[in-house]
Amino acid sequence: MTTPDTADLRPEVLLLRTLKLGDLLVAVPAIHAVRRALPGHRLVLAMPGWLEPVTRLVGGVDALLPTPGLDDPLPLPPGRIDTAINLHGRGPESDSLIALLEPRHTIGHSTAGFGGPEWRDGMLERARWARLVEAHGMPADPDDVALEGVTPPAPVDDAVVVHVGAFYGSRRWPAERFAKVAEALRGDGHRIIFTGSEAERPRAEEVARLGGFGPESVSAGRLALDEFAAVVKSARLVVSADTGAAHLASAYGIPSVVLFGPAPPEEWGPPASGPHVVLTDARQRRGDAFADAPDPAILAVQVADVLAAGRSLLADSAARRAGTARG
Repeated sequence: MTTPDTADLRPEVLLLRTLKLGDLLVAVPAIHAVRRALPGHRLVLAMPGWLEPVTRLVGGVDALLPTPGLDDPLPLPPGRIDTAINLHGRGPESDSLIALLEPRHTIGHSTAGFGGPEWRDGMLERARWARLVEAHGMPADPDDVALEGVTPPAPVDDAVVVHVGAFYGSRRWPAERFAKVAEALRGDGHRIIFTGSEAERPRAEEVARLGGFGPESVSAGRLALDEFAAVVKSARLVVSADTGAAHLASAYGIPSVVLFGPAPPEEWGPPASGPHVVLTDARQRRGDAFADAPDPAILAVQVADVLAAGRSLLADSAARRAGTARG
């Protein structure tokens, strides 16, 4: 995948969403809809450059324009972009970046006079962006989350992925609880792998130590982003807070137990049709996403809750595999 260049004479459609992995993945239904609606356009994602390995997995994406944030104008001449789509938000910063491109067509919410639908608070995020492009004549399915690109070989396959990290402390389930879950599932005969970012490797090592695991079980900070996707794609089960790992499990239809803290699952949860279990306690939610301490809604989730959900999903998955083998 390359950044845009003038050698390709197709009209270009640019989608702005300069956020994190999970934010990219909840926009996949809208990206797929744009690809179907504009098959003759060069589809460019304006997103952080570190997401490039996963943008290659989305399917139908022609180029990535590395965009670390909203502080600087996009390095494209005015008038070059045929259609610009604000999938980032509704604020003046993102709207102004779109306007500076002087595209022939603009798709966004009505706040900036783009002629789109009104912004609605509390919507399921996948549905929000699907609704936006559909309002502009691009039919979209909010559950069209599948990643269509080819992943590299998984460094570890057929494992239970315990993703211990989260960008903010408000989503971090206690390390000792992750360790107890991992220890119990290992006792059930499952291979365990601990994942997270490079910055989260010390936390993954702590969880592994608390559960009696060796360093070979810790892959946090050792996987490229597309390798991480491959590990999730080949996993038996994913246990994670509401992070990119959980959204990858949704994208690949992998059974997952997702622990929610400050964010409501009604806005960020997995497709209802998938093999996913959401655990939280909305009655205790404070909702401060940027807090350092875990939200009470995620602390209300106990080890026994995660084990019951995970074991049920694993049993259902094993039964399906057995049925397929007999068939």
